[in-house]
Amino acid sequence: MKRLLLLTAAGLTVVALAGAVGLPDLAGAQDATPTPDTITVSGVGTVDTVPNEAQMSFGAETRKPTAQAAVAANADAVRKIINALRQAGGRELATQWVSVYPYTDETGNVTGYSASNSVSAVSDVGDAPALIDAAAEAGANQISGPGLSSSNAEALYRLALAKAVAEARLNAEALAKAAGRSLGSITAIVEGSAAQPGPFYREAAAATDSATPIVPGQQETSATVSVTFSLR
Repeated sequence: MKRLLLLTAAGLTVVALAGAVGLPDLAGAQDATPTPDTITVSGVGTVDTVPNEAQMSFGAETRKPTAQAAVAANADAVRKIINALRQAGGRELATQWVSVYPYTDETGNVTGYSASNSVSAVSDVGDAPALIDAAAEAGANQISGPGLSSSNAEALYRLALAKAVAEARLNAEALAKAAGRSLGSITAIVEGSAAQPGPFYREAAAATDSATPIVPGQQETSATVSVTFSLR
């Protein structure tokens, strides 16, 4: 009986040693899988264009002894402005704000009321001078703008994105070559925040013969990306 127990203990000892020394660690083998080398670079793309749309604001302020009289007179004035804008080629007309407030004399007493109404309109850049002149002739005493933009802004931004990716690839190729490596496939792309059109930095058209010349200049649309490449 003692001999049987001794043999069993010896067998267990051999199995334990075999597990400690000879059996493979599958979890450790999975963790040891090499991670592919990557490189992350940024790129910026820009597209220059001449804006073809103008957005402007036109309004009227009217003063009367009572608020009701001021609102009524202001409504008539703004209707004339709206009709003039439409006849001059304005589109996408929209009311921006309406306000009525009292005005006072030096002693603080209310002496009357002021009513204001502002309307925005969009036109082609070439028609903007006519809109300004027509609104002023119709009685507008509050004119602001123009805000210039391109009607194909989305397409311009996508083109800038493509240029940004191309620049990122050139930057990555230069870095990989310097390290004695070559580029593999793209593994990730992150789009940066969209940039607003840049300032007007160069004239693109001469002033017209209108009483209110508008020179659109040139705008810059830009995009940024961050691109990750695998390395070979």
